[in-house]
Amino acid sequence: MIRFDEISETVLHNFKGGEGALRAHMVVDDLNRFMRGKLEPGCSIGLHTHADSSEILYVISGVGTAILDGVEETLLAGDAHYCPKGHTHTLINRGTEDLVFFAVVPQQ
Repeated sequence: MIRFDEISETVLHNFKGGEGALRAHMVVDDLNRFMRGKLEPGCSIGLHTHADSSEILYVISGVGTAILDGVEETLLAGDAHYCPKGHTHTLINRGTEDLVFFAVVPQQ
């Protein structure tokens, strides 16, 4: 069982070269990274490549923009974004509310 509310929040400023701060509750083991993250309006996760892993993001609330290999997609609550191993992506909160999401990064 993972209870994100019981995990200390980590604040990552300019994560992967992004704007502002990523606020995250994370669990990391040898096989996976699980995270509930929050980007406030105007914040982003910088453009980065998943050379050794993939990533799956599920939007809990808010509106976000993901850019995968140069292709932009709008993400709404209930949407999932998948970045396959070897591909490049970013996540941006261009909305007016916090963008809250769940992410899994399997160590491949």
